[in-house]
This record gives sequence, C-alpha cells and structure tokens, in this order.
Amino acid sequence: MRLRHVVGGVLVLALAGAAGFAVLAYESAIDPVSRPERSAFDTAAIARGAELAAIGNCIVCHTAAGGAVLAGGLPIATPFGTVHSSNITPDPETGIGRWSEAAFARSMRRGVDRAGRHLYPAFPYDHFTRVTDADNRALYAYLMTRPPVHAPERPNELAFPFNLRPLLAGWKLLFLREGLRDDDPAQSAEWNRGAYLAEGLAHCGACHTPRNRLGAEQRDAHFAGGEAEGWHAYALNAASPAPVPWTADSLHVYLRQGWHTQHGISRGPMAPVTTNLATVPEADVRALAIYVAERMGVPEQEKMARAEQVLSKARPSRPGAATAGDSQTLPEASGTGPGRALYAAACAGCHDGSRPLPYGGLNLHLSTAVNGPNPDNIINVVLQGLPPAPGERSAIMPGYDGVISDAQLADLLAYMRAAFSDKPPWPDLPVSVARQRERARSRRIYATDGAQAAPAVPTPRGTSW
Repeated sequence: MRLRHVVGGVLVLALAGAAGFAVLAYESAIDPVSRPERSAFDTAAIARGAELAAIGNCIVCHTAAGGAVLAGGLPIATPFGTVHSSNITPDPETGIGRWSEAAFARSMRRGVDRAGRHLYPAFPYDHFTRVTDADNRALYAYLMTRPPVHAPERPNELAFPFNLRPLLAGWKLLFLREGLRDDDPAQSAEWNRGAYLAEGLAHCGACHTPRNRLGAEQRDAHFAGGEAEGWHAYALNAASPAPVPWTADSLHVYLRQGWHTQHGISRGPMAPVTTNLATVPEADVRALAIYVAERMGVPEQEKMARAEQVLSKARPSRPGAATAGDSQTLPEASGTGPGRALYAAACAGCHDGSRPLPYGGLNLHLSTAVNGPNPDNIINVVLQGLPPAPGERSAIMPGYDGVISDAQLADLLAYMRAAFSDKPPWPDLPVSVARQRERARSRRIYATDGAQAAPAVPTPRGTSW
C-alpha cells in the first residue's frame, strides 16, 4: 500500500512537472500580415537597417553556398547536430513576408518565430535580445524591402532529444537573459556604444567566448576565446595571444580594412566580419574597437617589452630591405628536422620579404596564429591559403592542401613555432593536422577581404546590399 502511494505521488509530481513545463514552453502564434509595401518604410530607416545587418553579419549565416542572398539553407554545425539557417527574405510562403514587426521583434528578443516555435540558439538571440526597438524597426524595414526568394526550409539534422524544440524553453530559462543592456555611467559615450554593438547585434562573444556542454556561453569566461567553424576565435581579454598587444587604434584599422601591419590579414569566419564592417559608419567601428580594447586591459610592462623585441625582429633594417629573418638567413630552430627546408622553399619568399601588407606576407614573429594556444588556425591557413576576394584587389596566398602531407605540415609548423615564437611546442601536431584536414572537407572557405592598397586612413570598400 505504501509503495503504491509513493509511486502514485511520483507520477502526480511528474505529470505536474510536465504540465508546468508545457505551460512554460508554450508560445502563441502571431497572426500573419500582408507584406508591407516598400513605401511603408522610411528610406533612412532602410539604409540604417542595411548598416545594422552588416554589423550583425546577417548575410553570412543566412546565405547558403551558391544560394540566393538571405534565403537561408546554410548548414551550421553544432555539437548537437546540424541546424540550417532560415529564409529571411520577405517571401510570403517560405520567408518572413507575412511577419509583422512584432513577430520579428519577438524572434530577436526571445528566440521565437511567428508560428510560436522556439528557435535554436545558433541564431544568437541571447545577444540580439539587447537590440533596441528602433534598431529592430530599421532591420525589419531593410529585410522586408529585399527581393523575396522562394526557398523552402531545410530540415535540421539533430539527434533526439535535441530535435524537440519545446526543450529550448528550458535552455532559455537557464541561459537567456532578456532585455536591453544598461549604459555604464562611468564610461564614455563611445565605450557604451561599442558595448551595445559588441554585446548585442555584433554578437562578438558568440565566437570569442567558450561554451558549456549545453552550448551556452560561459559567463565567467567572457571573451576568453572560443571556436567557430573549425577555427579558434582568439581571446579578446587579457589572455589575447597577439605578440603585439592590440590597441583601440590598431583594432579600429583592422576591423575597418581587414588587416593591420602588426597583426596580419583577417581570415576564416573573421574575413566577412571585416568586409561588412567596411561598409558601416566609421563611428560604429571606432566604438567597437574602443570597447574591445578596454576589455583587453592595459598590457603589463613585461608584455610590452616582449612586444618591442618582436617588433625589432620584424622591422626591416632599412627601407625596402628584408627583415632580419629573410630567406637568406633563416631563423635557427633546433630539433625541427625538415621543417626549416619546407619553410625556405614554400614560405620565406613572401613572409621574409620586403613587400608590405596586405600583398606581402606577415613576418611570422608577429603572427597570432603561430603564437596561439593551439595550431588550428595556422593549419587552416596553410591548407586553404587566402583565397582572393572576387571583383577587387586583395591579399592572396596559395593553399597547400593538395601538395603537402600531414607529416610535412607537422614538421613545418614545429619549425615555425620554434623559430617565430617563444611559446612551447604544440603537443600532438600530427593529430591536430589530420583532424583539421578532415574538417576542411566540409568547411566553408572564406575569401580574404584585406583588399585596399594600404591607405593611411582606411576607407570603406563598396559592398552590395
């Protein structure tokens, strides 16, 4: 009798819990509307929405390879399976053409679509929840005035139970903090603007912050470095591995033009970020740089001294001269076997030459990839190269995927690490090389975007929106 009562009590509690969760998870549909005419939107709002879409990098995730712009279908790999991005053109059947502004704002703020379905956080609404009503209105105006594209939704490929959308209500209860971010009165207007953009629409932490086992950003490790599409997104705090510490000025130039003389060319998933930022107001890019630089903190004196040593190694001895580590006098590195010869044959001609960035190779003493916590990025660069940006002058580097073996690449990287950094050797290099080469078979390869001819003051490159 007692056992029956206990079992009955457990069942009642379980049913009550299930009912409570169902109530928590339920979201009502928002009535569809007729697609607004273009004349319903202010021209200035549409233009501002285009700038905000560039800051949010919307086009990159919502455009599949070979697909129509913003029509979705891009496969996004997660630890739980593959999520396909949605069609955010104003097509009334397969896109957001029948979404009201209220439905759009709810998706941004709470991660729920017009039909009431919970959205997967591959769509970073944990950041977009901080976007203001005015900016959401401008984004809505921009998207609703794009050409509609009929592109049916591609089904996600998620294992049970991650394919059950109602469970996302529990994820949100644990990790989603809705609402705007308050300004810090102790900081400048530029800093607060940068914080609003970086923590909101630009969603910098989505890549540059590590995630827990449930795929949420670790709040106690903000900007401590993360992963994005098989690339390591470097720490944007005091742990930044850049040999020369970033400043607000150098970040501004890098974000605006896609390269910096002391930090190299943006590549991988960062390349389209800087391409997009080249089209937005200068003040917004400057604000982002000020905020991120402040989060990195003031470098310690020892780090600045090391940076000066690095700069002296990378600095040509006279105008037009090769650096101290040119191809005729390769840096010594003991115990590296054939890696030194591979570097001399394949790399030194550009990386130890006198041609400046963005068309010459970065002196590798300055390379964050060579000095980074793992070799993933430098492996990717060697295998993929730096593909040119279509239709414009750009940096370019050949990819060696088809001509270098795993063993040769491991030897080359071991030499580079020993010759151009003061960091310990990377462990298990052959394993890392094999893993990254395998990943590359299904990974997007981004064109480089550092296309300008090194202007003293960076100027925007045209991007069609």
